[in-house]
Amino acid sequence: MRTTVDIAAPLLTNAKKTAAQRGVTLSVVFEDALRVMLAARPAAGGKKFRLIKAGGGASGGLVNPDIDLNRTSQLLVDEDAEQYAKSHR
Repeated sequence: MRTTVDIAAPLLTNAKKTAAQRGVTLSVVFEDALRVMLAARPAAGGKKFRLIKAGGGASGGLVNPDIDLNRTSQLLVDEDAEQYAKSHR
């Protein structure tokens, strides 16, 4: 089957060299690489996990009503400042 993909130039150059060294087509190199990658990934539904939810409301839970979740960059700045203060006590 024919398809079109975008591949980074250095990766394509390496793939072409590999194909020439092996004496195969570029398609064979791509197919082999894709087979290896797909065989190595974990099967869907393989490893189970348990979702832990934060309970409670603003009074006693993990939720802080003073945090504006629309300003995540400020959260990072505040967290960095807190870590810096802890490390310099």
